Amino acid sequence: MTRSLFNARSTYVWLGLVAVTVVSWAVGAEHGIGSVVAIVVLALALIKVRFVGLDFMELRSAPLVLRAVFEGYCIIVWMVLAGMYLWL
Repeated sequence: MTRSLFNARSTYVWLGLVAVTVVSWAVGAEHGIGSVVAIVVLALALIKVRFVGLDFMELRSAPLVLRAVFEGYCIIVWMVLAGMYLWL
């Protein structure tokens, strides 16, 4: 039995990823370079990475340790990049 395209979680995640891409483009393009804008765009990018990892790489149903490592990786990468951007 196959699931309908509109009943699949991956369809909604993909639509969300497209929406976040459009929002991050609009925020970055309209507001130029600024520390708050850059950090928001970085956060949106890491949110996209998180959803790709959880839903398309199936880490949502992975063992808890693997998922925790991935979630921690996303948070640490965002903190390091945001810190580097603010520091430089």
